[in-house]
Amino acid sequence: MKFTIVGKNIDVTEGLRNAVEEKIGKLEKYFTEDTEVHVTLSVEKDRQKIEVTIPVRGNIIRSEQVSNDMYVSIDLVEEIIERQLKKYKTKITDRQQDGGYFKKEFLEKDFMDDEEIKIIRSKKFDIKPMYPEDACVQMELLGHSFYVFCNAETDQVNVVYKRKGNTYGLIEPEI
Repeated sequence: MKFTIVGKNIDVTEGLRNAVEEKIGKLEKYFTEDTEVHVTLSVEKDRQKIEVTIPVRGNIIRSEQVSNDMYVSIDLVEEIIERQLKKYKTKITDRQQDGGYFKKEFLEKDFMDDEEIKIIRSKKFDIKPMYPEDACVQMELLGHSFYVFCNAETDQVNVVYKRKGNTYGLIEPEI
């Protein structure tokens, strides 16, 4: 695996670099040697954050973890990515896709589906056209973190969502 480690508001010390390469390096059993791993370490007040991005053919394996200790964040992110890889592997083999950067042994190994995705509730509701700002207000009134609506300007289904720092995001389909 090829690591690119950068720091924001933090010097990437040899100890941090070694911790990242050792922990994330455990994932080497899943990937080929030429797989690129992008790691960003950042510090904001008491928040020690690590972001790991691994581009794999047509998709991105990504995780971001925050704690008050960078080494704890590194441990957490490795566990999350390993869990994602097992789910992604199932998706590849189910669709009989090319494994790309994954080792053949990983793709052939069976994992127990201990975290099978199950939809436990389905909901239907009327969608009325509204502007994104109105959708944000409606989302706040409902106390949700996202809201699906029909955009009055484009007549397409959009999603507004709450971001960190009391800001909002808008997801629009690209056709």
